[in-house]
Amino acid sequence: MTGAEVQEPVPRFYRSLADLPVVTEQPTGRVTDTMNRPLHDLRISVTDRCNFRCVYCMPKEVFGKDFAFMERDELLSFEEMTRLARISVAHGVEKIRLTGGEPLLRKGLEELVAMLAALRTPDGRPIDIALTTNGSALAVKAQALKDAGLTRVTVSLDSLDDATFRTMNDVNFPVAKILNGINVAHEAGLGPIKINMVVKRGQNEHDIVAMARHFQGTPYILRFIEFMDVGSSNGWEMAAVVPSREVIALINAELPLDEVAPNYDGETSRRWRYRDGSGEIGVISSVTQSFCQSCSRARVSTDGKLFTCLFATEGHDLRALMRGGCTDEQLATVMAQIWRERTDRYSQLRSAKTIQLRAAGKKKIEMSYIGG
Repeated sequence: MTGAEVQEPVPRFYRSLADLPVVTEQPTGRVTDTMNRPLHDLRISVTDRCNFRCVYCMPKEVFGKDFAFMERDELLSFEEMTRLARISVAHGVEKIRLTGGEPLLRKGLEELVAMLAALRTPDGRPIDIALTTNGSALAVKAQALKDAGLTRVTVSLDSLDDATFRTMNDVNFPVAKILNGINVAHEAGLGPIKINMVVKRGQNEHDIVAMARHFQGTPYILRFIEFMDVGSSNGWEMAAVVPSREVIALINAELPLDEVAPNYDGETSRRWRYRDGSGEIGVISSVTQSFCQSCSRARVSTDGKLFTCLFATEGHDLRALMRGGCTDEQLATVMAQIWRERTDRYSQLRSAKTIQLRAAGKKKIEMSYIGG
């Protein structure tokens, strides 16, 4: 390298005890990244397995019968997840979301929920504990999860039309069972329940208004999500994205809407309220209107890697550090330094130069591994 060349900064990765900082630090209750974004939300993927094969997440041609999922000893234990969560809370995390794969496939999940529910913020407040699920086992699990301390659930539901829904989940699962699970969860007190519909052009955009009509006037909040280029196996292309502005226009033409203010800083969903007062919907526009500037979420994969962006290509192996014998002080210091060095803003860059990013970038992590 000549003196005229400038080497771009390379993220620091911690993979063994030899990489740990010599001097440790105590958490202060707040840590911010290079763009002054605080660490506020933690998403933990509890399993890489799912009983659905949704076309935008785990397409059957990739995740087929011969696909090698993780062995049990590769997964973080509930104790390891709780340890990471406890340290994250000391750094300012107030919301924890359990994801997958399909988290309800993880045996004994209510035990993890109970462990997380015992955590408190530095000033003594309980943590908001939520879960994202496909809803297939929700009717069976809802009460036990509520009793263990789960606060809320978000259910993925991409169509009310049974034929369309069976096609999109690609395992012939009926929509009626999901709707029953939602109602059971509501009766158990897991609310307000949010319903997430990923809209993919050519597959389910014709169901947008029908979904809005069905959930209008109910206790549930329907949210429409733009089809995202998470991972490398879902065949993403911009032509398949239905922009949120199109979704709002379709609904507003039949069910008049007014935009309302966000509930809190960094909320990913833009909120719209029915003009007649019969509830609200939301749109998550991570493709056409990125919200990188306010993203406060860290993600821990099923096998204990910490990711600072949903579209990341590499994570920090916290499992190796924990199983190698690092102390809580060392782990807290590493997690704080990882967040302070965070520069991620993939969605902002993608909007301008998706093709270049694809050509130059490494293979992105799959959603089923990192959680949504």
